[in-house]
Amino acid sequence: MEQTTPTRTRTAPSKAVPTIDIESKDRFINRELSWLAFNFRVMEEAYNERHPLLERLRFLSISASNLDEFYMVRVAGLKGQVHAGITTTSQDGLLPGQQLEVINESARRLMNQQSDCWRHLRELLHHEGIHVIDKEDLTPEDMKWLENHFMDRIFPILTPLAIDPAHPFPFLPNLAHALVLHLTRLDDGEALRALVPMPTQVDRFIRLDGQAIRYLALEEVIGLFLDHLFPGFKVVQGGHFRVIRDSEMEIDEEAQDLVQSFESALKRRRRGHCIRLTMNADMPEDLVKLVCTELEVEDADVFKLNGLIGMADTRKLITDERPDLVFVPYNARFPERIRDFGGDCFAAIRKKDIVVHHPFESFDVVVQFLRQAARDPNVLSIKQTLYRTSKDSPIVKALIEAAELGKSVTAMVELKARFDEEANIQWARDLERAGVSVVYGFIDLKTHAKISLVTRKEGQELRSYVHFGTGNYHPITAKVYTDLSYFTSDPQLTRDAQKAFNFMTGYAKPEMMEKLAIAPLGLRDKLLDLINDEAEHAKAGRPGTIWAKMNSLVDGKVIDALYRASQAGVKIELVIRGICCLRPGVPGLSENIRVKSIVGRFLEHSRIVCFGNGHRMPSRHAKIYISSADWMPRNLINRVEAFVPIENPTVHTQILEQIMVANLKDEAQTWYLQPDATFKRVPQRDDAFSAHLYFMTNPSLSGRGSALQHAQKPVPKLALRSR
Repeated sequence: MEQTTPTRTRTAPSKAVPTIDIESKDRFINRELSWLAFNFRVMEEAYNERHPLLERLRFLSISASNLDEFYMVRVAGLKGQVHAGITTTSQDGLLPGQQLEVINESARRLMNQQSDCWRHLRELLHHEGIHVIDKEDLTPEDMKWLENHFMDRIFPILTPLAIDPAHPFPFLPNLAHALVLHLTRLDDGEALRALVPMPTQVDRFIRLDGQAIRYLALEEVIGLFLDHLFPGFKVVQGGHFRVIRDSEMEIDEEAQDLVQSFESALKRRRRGHCIRLTMNADMPEDLVKLVCTELEVEDADVFKLNGLIGMADTRKLITDERPDLVFVPYNARFPERIRDFGGDCFAAIRKKDIVVHHPFESFDVVVQFLRQAARDPNVLSIKQTLYRTSKDSPIVKALIEAAELGKSVTAMVELKARFDEEANIQWARDLERAGVSVVYGFIDLKTHAKISLVTRKEGQELRSYVHFGTGNYHPITAKVYTDLSYFTSDPQLTRDAQKAFNFMTGYAKPEMMEKLAIAPLGLRDKLLDLINDEAEHAKAGRPGTIWAKMNSLVDGKVIDALYRASQAGVKIELVIRGICCLRPGVPGLSENIRVKSIVGRFLEHSRIVCFGNGHRMPSRHAKIYISSADWMPRNLINRVEAFVPIENPTVHTQILEQIMVANLKDEAQTWYLQPDATFKRVPQRDDAFSAHLYFMTNPSLSGRGSALQHAQKPVPKLALRSR
């Protein structure tokens, strides 16, 4: 099996690249291993000395949290296929069971490297005065304070559980930690096996008393005072383990009430099967056997670690007391175009289309757009898709305000947004109570498009304004995700947006779209046609060029179209943050394709695709689209997505010559995908161009010239033309 995850040494000489036939399954990289390779890149940022120390710790925590979710969802799905006897292979030719084997092998390597990284960061934290100590480091004064703290703050909510015929092994929820113990009674030597679940209401790291910043892990604290939990017993041996459960949901497609069906499914999910069990490497075998038997865990799903269990919790060590060890706060600018019109969003959009680049430009403009719509007496209706949003969402508040003021408000709420199902149900009910017409979409499709449509009476006519986004209507993630917001009153796009809403709310398939393409009704075909058009340009001797940016590339039909375009001579530059199943640089197949991944301070999330249209790039003749969709089967077939053309000359230039050029020229945060599915990081230089830094120092896209001009200062040779 090929190596798909990078090691810490990347200076080995390049090997000869074998040719791969376009009909061979080897033309695809395995989806799951590609995702794991991405998570290795995230973890590697914890070693990046350009980042402040606590931010490096945050990257480590993110990589661990990502891995947990990967097991809850992707691995759980594969295990379900194995148990169901499914023998369908992945597009790269692996059976579900074979995928599980290589996933576990790669995941073990990742978890071991995370442990090594933690030990490294822990030492660096110690030198900065942030100490995560061991119990051996405690002084008598510490012990006295800890015992009082334990009895006052921890003991009252602990529940020691004997394990015997009268006390069966308890249910442990997803992500639960527990201590398992073998004890003997002091007066007669009788053995007792017991469990101590660690309460989630208590901090994972206990801050010790005193001026110094010192922490002791909760499991260590509990272990020090087991005599209070089991008086009259002696601990013979023990261990610490953590449970990860299947978090997939099955929905009754014939349910009379979709919300009730989701609530029932959420309850079932809480009791999902254990699919990964992590424990300390020196746990005695009889206790290992006890836990595995009771939790019905197979040997392949047991991960033994030397060191901290539950690495995601290290984020809780990021303290406000050391602002020097985190990124300098970045305050996004409010778009100047809106300011120029005194904050009147509608007037600004009427004058000219607007693109806003988050998080470098504030998401507040999206909130203001909806608040203005809610309070404007001339606004008649608002239609809004909601996939994910924040707990105390200003978007939801604006929709509620609009409904209470008598406007017609429709909210297309997606209940199937994974891990946000409960929150979505709650604020859907809040919206309904305010008089909003809430629609839950399709049973078999997720509604992932990001569209907000406002219709306003202006004189004797009605004019509509639409916002298309590449990211969620979530003001919190909008501070760390790079996304685009596009505002327009183009009549064709607003009519198309209306048809898209009619499809989402009333199953009314539009007979024809004027400009917009939506999935699952033709978006993939549109994309394939555009790729094939570039191939035809190349065959005719004209420049053929594709620049695209997205989170993931998985869809086999799209990948094959890109291969054929490469074979025709099309020069293809792909910026793919996460999963990429395409092999670039393979002679005869993809030597004209280059794939890079940018991993840095902000999460690259925007989806942009540019087609040269027979001209060298960047070109005013290029066809540009933004989208809510990655190039994955789930997005192109099983979701409602939007694919939006950018025709306004100013916005066209901003997206192509600033955002795309800067991303393609980034070297400070870039990894290049190799034909053998490994990733190679660009050698780090002090003067390496950083797209994130460029946009932080030049955040406004309105009339400021192109990245080709601006980046001349930090990096003299930024100009990028089609090869």
